[in-house]
Amino acid sequence: MRISTLLGKWMVMMMGFGLVCGYVESLEPRPESKKTERRLLVNMTLVPRASSIGAVCLDGSPPAYHIDRGFGTGIDNWLLQFEGGGWCTDLSSCLERSRTQRGSTLHMKKIEVFSGILSDDPNMNPDFFNWNRVKIRYCDGASFTGDSEFSNGKEVIYFRGKRIWEAIIDDLLSKGLMQAQMVLLSGCSAGGLAAFLHCDALSQVLPESVIIKCMSDAGFFLDVRDISGNDTFSNSFYDLVVLQGVQSSLNKACVASSSFPQQCFFPQYNLPFIRNPFFILNSAYDVYQFRHIFVPPSADPSGSWTPCKLDPEACTPYQISILQGNSS
Repeated sequence: MRISTLLGKWMVMMMGFGLVCGYVESLEPRPESKKTERRLLVNMTLVPRASSIGAVCLDGSPPAYHIDRGFGTGIDNWLLQFEGGGWCTDLSSCLERSRTQRGSTLHMKKIEVFSGILSDDPNMNPDFFNWNRVKIRYCDGASFTGDSEFSNGKEVIYFRGKRIWEAIIDDLLSKGLMQAQMVLLSGCSAGGLAAFLHCDALSQVLPESVIIKCMSDAGFFLDVRDISGNDTFSNSFYDLVVLQGVQSSLNKACVASSSFPQQCFFPQYNLPFIRNPFFILNSAYDVYQFRHIFVPPSADPSGSWTPCKLDPEACTPYQISILQGNSS
């Protein structure tokens, strides 16, 4: 599938049922992709100096990214993509996460396959194939926004997503980002949420002449009640904001306009205050939001929604009407 031109657009695209998310392929080959797209292997780059400013993953390991250099007409253009991977909203889940690739570069694969919007194949990715393409690895559990830590005397959990973001950008500035002509900041899922939260931050470190635009792929998470009428997902995000010290990363104009600053972690409240052009790609029936926001397990103790959550064709007329109401 060709990656369509994004830089001239400001729109919300509502797709069909299912999560639509730009991906960086795993090292396990997919039969259909082997026929159409060559595999580009990209090594991990650690940012060891980041530790000196406290920019570390949940377990204290240094942050990392993968970069494939641009060439030709794209040599001065940059595509930065935040990796996705959910969140941790309490100490228990964050401690568990710190022992996995979602919380430590020690457990990450050191080589990634760039494909989709990160591909260097002009047939698959005609708009960005020759740009400098960067995948920013995700190891903080708060969409690159936290600035706190927890210690019980035996173990320390570092909530330093904001510093990780700043350290990686600082490292990239020294590698040519400062001379950029155009920059597209993008992200998938939790990384798509990070694109909302950091879109305007690039303007503070790059020259005014740089054209900056942003894109969120499956990252427009909604502040809505579940089918039982509870604020299950909203409460988990509020817990995250408090636990990880996220408030300093929230849009200041949004915070000033709200009686509940934690709301500014949600795109629907943050978007009106973003100044740079923003492109949003999101499914009207996003799988994650369906299963974890609209119908979380706590809202369906009898499991009556389970068949529908596993297969849309199994949804009853009543369930379809509920879903259509949530997507409108």
